[in-house]
Amino acid sequence: MVNFRNLKKVADKAKETVEKRGGTDALKEDAQELKSIAKGKGSLKDKAKAATDAVKEPGAGGKGKKGDAA
Repeated sequence: MVNFRNLKKVADKAKETVEKRGGTDALKEDAQELKSIAKGKGSLKDKAKAATDAVKEPGAGGKGKKGDAA
C-alpha cells in the first residue's frame, strides 16, 4: 500500500530542490547540457567527469563545454 504522506514529503523535497537550483527552466537547461555531453565525443570516464562538472552549476552553467567531454 502506498503511503501518501511519505509520497507528499518526497514530492515536496523534489520541488524544493528544483527551486533551489533555479526552477524548471534551469532543470531543462541542465538536462539538455547532459544530453549534449552524453552524445559528445570522449570516453565514458571523460563524459562522467564533464557531467559531474555540469551539474555543479545549475542552469547549464558550463555552456562553453557543451558536447565537449574531453
